[in-house]
Amino acid sequence: MNPNTVLIFCLIFLTLSGTQGIPLSRTIRCTCIEISTQPVNLRSFQKLEIIPASQSCPHVEIIATLKKNGEKTCLNPKSKVIANLLKAARKDRSKRSS
Repeated sequence: MNPNTVLIFCLIFLTLSGTQGIPLSRTIRCTCIEISTQPVNLRSFQKLEIIPASQSCPHVEIIATLKKNGEKTCLNPKSKVIANLLKAARKDRSKRSS
């Protein structure tokens, strides 16, 4: 084998062995960019999703899907109405599991 080819192969091998993976994203990515400040009518919800805090988003996110048009709205988890709704849902879920 040609000595230059061996040298180039060794250099390529050494440079590739020293590289590390780069994280895909260093930014925080939450589903809810904007939280609705409108008053909430609980009967207009078709579905309620609760996304707990995680490494990708440090906030608890509550996403409501509306019955009439299927539009998704992010709700403020710190509001009293939503906090009471979550408390009632937890209580109902614990009754079902018992």
